[in-house]
Amino acid sequence: MRIISATLARLHIDPYIAAILCSVGIAAMFPADGGFAAVLDHAGTVAITLLFFLYGARLRTAETLRGLGHWRLHTAISAVTFLVFPALALFCLPLVPGLLSEPLYQGVVFLCVLPSTVQSSITLTSIGRGNEAGAICSASLSNLLGVVITPLLATVLISAGDGGFSLESVRDIALRLLLPFLVGQAAQRWIGDAVRARRRALSRYDRAVILLMVYTAFSRGVINNVWDGLAATEIGVLAMVIAALLAVALALTALISRVGGFSRPDHVTMLFCGSQKSLASGLPMATVLFADAGVSTVVLPLMLYHQLQLLVCSWLAQRFAATPEAAEPAPAAA
Repeated sequence: MRIISATLARLHIDPYIAAILCSVGIAAMFPADGGFAAVLDHAGTVAITLLFFLYGARLRTAETLRGLGHWRLHTAISAVTFLVFPALALFCLPLVPGLLSEPLYQGVVFLCVLPSTVQSSITLTSIGRGNEAGAICSASLSNLLGVVITPLLATVLISAGDGGFSLESVRDIALRLLLPFLVGQAAQRWIGDAVRARRRALSRYDRAVILLMVYTAFSRGVINNVWDGLAATEIGVLAMVIAALLAVALALTALISRVGGFSRPDHVTMLFCGSQKSLASGLPMATVLFADAGVSTVVLPLMLYHQLQLLVCSWLAQRFAATPEAAEPAPAAA
């Protein structure tokens, strides 16, 4: 392992980025299917539940309350997620039909109306030494709002037909994310110091969870054949559109953070929560909003964006983690 790390260092390749790329490659060659996929799903559920319990146990209650009260941060992130992104999708309309087919454009619009990720946004914020309490609040709020807002926006913008949302999604968010966090908060008075003393080990666990998410998500795309039937030129144009969307989203979130005078931890949170889009929420919603025959094409932009956001934002998180704490600006008022 040390030899591999030394080789990657000489090539100026971040070992964690290399691990993500390896996860993608393994999923492409050996995707999880059948019983193995079911085992990974259960393992992911347990891993995520434990992750949020540890977040709750790690964060002091006062920090959590400050996160809940940071309305400026939450408002800014929600505005980027549900206002700026849909506007960016409309700017892509002139690309149809010359550069993008109608189904692929519908996929771009669907991507842009989705909520932020929860697990990866918070994990990346943690790795980048951002405001974890704010990330938990903003990412959870985004998904709760997305249960209602995403189907409505998708129906209005792309005439997806009869859509809807399920209260089961709200229940899953509450049971898998918020409840473990609250239990961890309740237990932090007894185990908080011990958990905070093992920050490095917890950081490794955070990264392992992301690798599991990458492999599982990419496996689903391979198994569902989302790339079949598309020409290489179409995929190339779509990849450029997706890369442009992520670049613009990162630039705008950084600009809003600077103009808003957010502190460095809030800046990290804004960057990751504002630029991310949720594959976990998107796939179930797509099956409700679109006919079965069109789902594979519609979710292709989301699959590409999901992989790109993890690669780029993981690299950014490493850069933030390596930045000296002394370089932080003074915290802005909430």
